Amino acid sequence: MSLIYKIALSMIQNVGHVTAKHLLTHFITPEAVFKADKKALLRVPGVGLITAEHILGKNAILKAKEQLKFIEKYQVKVLFYTDDDYPSRLRNCEDAPILLYYRGTANLNHPRIISIVGTRMATSYGKMLCKQLAEVLAPYDVLIVSGLAYGIDICAHQESLAHGIPTVGVLAHGLDRMYPQVHGPAAQKMVLNGGLLTEFPPYTNPDKENFPKRNRIIAGISDVTIVVEAASKGGALITADLANSYHRDVYAFPGRTTDIYSEGCNFLIKTNRAGLMSHAKDLPYFLGWDESTVKAVLPTELPADLSEIEVQILKVLKVSDMELDALTHQIGLPQSKLLLHLLTLEIEGLLTSLPGKRYRLN
Repeated sequence: MSLIYKIALSMIQNVGHVTAKHLLTHFITPEAVFKADKKALLRVPGVGLITAEHILGKNAILKAKEQLKFIEKYQVKVLFYTDDDYPSRLRNCEDAPILLYYRGTANLNHPRIISIVGTRMATSYGKMLCKQLAEVLAPYDVLIVSGLAYGIDICAHQESLAHGIPTVGVLAHGLDRMYPQVHGPAAQKMVLNGGLLTEFPPYTNPDKENFPKRNRIIAGISDVTIVVEAASKGGALITADLANSYHRDVYAFPGRTTDIYSEGCNFLIKTNRAGLMSHAKDLPYFLGWDESTVKAVLPTELPADLSEIEVQILKVLKVSDMELDALTHQIGLPQSKLLLHLLTLEIEGLLTSLPGKRYRLN
């Protein structure tokens, strides 16, 4: 029954993700939300009489039960906002979905996640850059995310599959269909080495307004967003702006000033919204991955005044360098407090902060 209530919380009429999180903060569990009385519901920020009546009316519960039939039949994984396997990087974004639907094998909290986006009208130049990125990133144990659209998106997914890199497509519709339909064969391969992810329940159409919502997941789930080719307007620029708003790194490949599908990339670089990438090899350098194959070793003698949390951080980083959001999830400490411990360890010379908000043991 707990799964029913989780799904239902995401399906209450006129309740967005922010209000849903307020309800969750107030009542702790989704089940408690639906068992609360009107008086208790009205104490929650963003909940008025109409919203309270929608919750008490139980329509959301009925809808959730319908969704559960599809979920069980097709073995869809439901990732709720408070679940351990919910993408931790995305959870740190204020507008993160309360619930996600997922089919696949990839770890959505993979230590290294890269989003690749671009125009639907990819040129031979853009396709060459996608191939170059896959070739360079393959040895670094990454997860590549994109939107399974025409052009750069599908090229990024296909090159990932060709180079054995797990890749996740973020959809603007339910998992009961594939849009565009022609990408169905690639999607089937991705379920086996990567996955398909969406915030939209089954039977949701790929409506125009869903795509910008989808873009915030692409930006929020990853460490870095790379814009390969983009016109002066479009989804790729929206995704880049969202990534910037989440304080994530953004990089773009430049193009000739006369090329329509490089206008967006050139604009991002010119306005300091994206770092310039002249070659795929730039990315490991920017992110400090050059020595990632060298195993870090804890010093035999640690300073006596280190706290238990600080020792735990060192043990985690001994395995591999880690991005801040992933480290926050691993340690289980609020980011503001974790940053104080990281600063202490950096002052002690025990770790180094890298570009892309990553940390590595010295």
